[in-house]
Amino acid sequence: MWSNFFMQQEEEGRMGVASAGGVGGVGGRGGKRPKPARMSESQEGKIKLAFFVAIVGVVLTVLGLGTEFWVELSQPKHFQKTQTCKMVHYGLWKSCIRTLWVMDVDPERESCGPAELPGESNCTYFKFYTTGENAVIFQKTTDKNLSLATAMLAIFGLFLMVMGSVCITMSLTKRVPFLLKPAAVCFLISGILILLSLIIFHQSVLSLLASDHTIPLHYELSWSVACVGSAGAILILGGVLFLLLSLPFSLLEKCTAQHRNSNT
Repeated sequence: MWSNFFMQQEEEGRMGVASAGGVGGVGGRGGKRPKPARMSESQEGKIKLAFFVAIVGVVLTVLGLGTEFWVELSQPKHFQKTQTCKMVHYGLWKSCIRTLWVMDVDPERESCGPAELPGESNCTYFKFYTTGENAVIFQKTTDKNLSLATAMLAIFGLFLMVMGSVCITMSLTKRVPFLLKPAAVCFLISGILILLSLIIFHQSVLSLLASDHTIPLHYELSWSVACVGSAGAILILGGVLFLLLSLPFSLLEKCTAQHRNSNT
């Protein structure tokens, strides 16, 4: 009798476990999250094209930040009353004083330069990143606070470019478009920061010129600034493109459909 009772209890236990497993399986299947939407081949091609635009901006930014041709400061070519004249060009990290031959300077040009002419060059790195000392250029003193602000904005913008590039790479690898919005924000902010760094750098140049008036100087922004300025505009354009591609609908198709509906 007891053996029959225990066998009956074991059979009921097996049936209970089986029924519980069936219910759990049904609940588990019902609780699965929907898979993220996959990008189409046409959308992937558009993302790659926008990514190429953004990469151009990143390359121009690196080129501009790594070179010292942001601004050229030139003395009048006959200021020293010798056969040579001096000029200086600098960027975010170092400055170079160049000694040029007056005979090589364009006769119609009143100041020494440009920096591409052959001559002696003496380059030194700025010390306000290490010891906090201001640099003295032709008896004029730099403003280290403005220079540091320019460098910090540029470096943070470069960091955001890297983060945006990582987001796009992951989005293309996984073929999911949900990382487009973070990438768009990164590229937009980086472009704005790069342009702000140019504005602050220009203010630092004006502050340098106003610090002393003993030696007259002529200044002009050089090709590194052109690279960085173009990079900022391209990065903003790339961010706008990624933002449009992240929308759940095609903006052009929606506008076309509304135009057709209004005509009918």
